[in-house]
Amino acid sequence: MSKRLNDRQRITRLTWIDPHAHLSQCSGVDLIAKGRKILGIEAEQLLKLAERLDESFIRVVQALEETLTEGRKIVVIGVGKSENIGNKFVATLNSTGATAVSLSCQNALHGDLGLISIGDLVIALSYSGETSELISLLPHAKKRASLVIAITGAPSSTLAKHSDLVLDTHVEEEACPLQLAPTSSSTNMLGLCDALAMVLLEKRGFRQEDFAELHPGGSLGKHLLTRVSDIMRTGTALAKVPQNALIQDTVLAMLECRAGAAVITNSDDSLAGIFTHGDFVRAYQTNREIGDCAVAEHMTIVPIVVHENDLAVEVVRILRENRIDDLIVVNEDQQPVGLVDVQDLSRHGLT
Repeated sequence: MSKRLNDRQRITRLTWIDPHAHLSQCSGVDLIAKGRKILGIEAEQLLKLAERLDESFIRVVQALEETLTEGRKIVVIGVGKSENIGNKFVATLNSTGATAVSLSCQNALHGDLGLISIGDLVIALSYSGETSELISLLPHAKKRASLVIAITGAPSSTLAKHSDLVLDTHVEEEACPLQLAPTSSSTNMLGLCDALAMVLLEKRGFRQEDFAELHPGGSLGKHLLTRVSDIMRTGTALAKVPQNALIQDTVLAMLECRAGAAVITNSDDSLAGIFTHGDFVRAYQTNREIGDCAVAEHMTIVPIVVHENDLAVEVVRILRENRIDDLIVVNEDQQPVGLVDVQDLSRHGLT
């Protein structure tokens, strides 16, 4: 009994190790090389897909735009991996202002076909073009939809033959070493869906502001909805002094406002320059009596500015690109109306 158990343990141990023994022989470099090969194959197939785009792509984009203009929606259907890609396609369309829904083939055949309103546009995803559930649904979808568009790797398939427009996503090679798992083919389908959504977005004139309205939550919404006027320091929080002020008065104004810079103005309230904490430190190193000097002698003339109606994300870009901590805000007349400190960005969740 004991000997039989030991044999079984030995067999189990050998069975567990042998199929994977080759993995232990692969170095980290080998694994990276294998990963790069996979990505290279998929990238190559994507480039070939891009080269094949033709008049059909144009017609599909136009059909999508016409559907939305008429107040209809886009219905995306797929099975398995194609359904997952379809769900992502629908999410992308909705996030860019194109009304779209996903329809499960199985549920559609049992009552959910009503999701397709008369005049809607249907996009059917299937690499083989012969998926039984999808083919069964096709005649019923065609009765209600204005158009049926097939995205498939088989332009001679049943799905393609019974569709109004066909986009070909075929691949010459899957990235799977066994040539079994959908890899290049699913990447091609996903890439083509992204291309359709982005070209449609541009053709419809969808703007950054429109995108912001559909993404009001989280950091993305803050970056796209918040304007400079929403975060700038004004009033008693803004250190602003005339250019004939002394540096000691300017520094005092900065301390009272807890700011790292002061806006320097001309007699007509136009912008003369900016004086920062850094300017003070540099001047102090050469002149310990700097406090009695006029601020105009040490301020930065023609400072970088931002408009009050710009998006706050523009402030983030300017501060990073110019490696500065303070930015003066001006109005339409180029008069200083505020100041943004780099610390204000983190306080508003914009970093």
